[in-house]
Amino acid sequence: MYLQDDRVQTEATPFAPVGRKGRVRAAMASMVLEEMTRGDRPVLIARAPEFYGPGKTQSFTNALMIDRLKTGRRPLVPVRDDRQRTLIWTPDASRALALLRNTPDAYGQTWHLPVAEDRPNYREFVAMAGEAFGKDAGYTVVPRWALSTAGLFSAHVRELKELLPRYSHDNRFDSTKFTTRFPEFKVTAYRDGLSITHQETEAERLH
Repeated sequence: MYLQDDRVQTEATPFAPVGRKGRVRAAMASMVLEEMTRGDRPVLIARAPEFYGPGKTQSFTNALMIDRLKTGRRPLVPVRDDRQRTLIWTPDASRALALLRNTPDAYGQTWHLPVAEDRPNYREFVAMAGEAFGKDAGYTVVPRWALSTAGLFSAHVRELKELLPRYSHDNRFDSTKFTTRFPEFKVTAYRDGLSITHQETEAERLH
């Protein structure tokens, strides 16, 4: 629901939804913000960028890259491989939500969940993933027109279509507010997150 351009996204970034899901999210967030203003009950908003990680993590990055590496298939990169991506490791998001929930002065505010400071592009991310999984780091960039066409036949790709403008730009999600308030929180580096994801995948395969 944020602006789909190169600007750094902070908790104060205005809503500019594109598509049905973005409009629904913006409407829901506005309702919670109104509740905060009334102050009748303790509420907070926590936002995250796209997820990556172990287990049943649901995201386009997982589906197009990590899940394909798990099964020996070539990763697919949507639109461009040279734009910065901010991703959050799923367990970090869970730990951060629990921390916010148990912090009384966190309520009545919007928070960006913590992310690693470096923002690799997909070319770099696939290289790190290939190294973690011991696979060839080759990949295929799927152009926007191909994804738009595929959306005519696939509901899953139609969901991605709404976000295609985001993949044409750097995605810079800023979590300075969180890391300043909780300096002891350890954010998982991309290489570490991918390595742990691979280890869990191998453990599942052996059992």
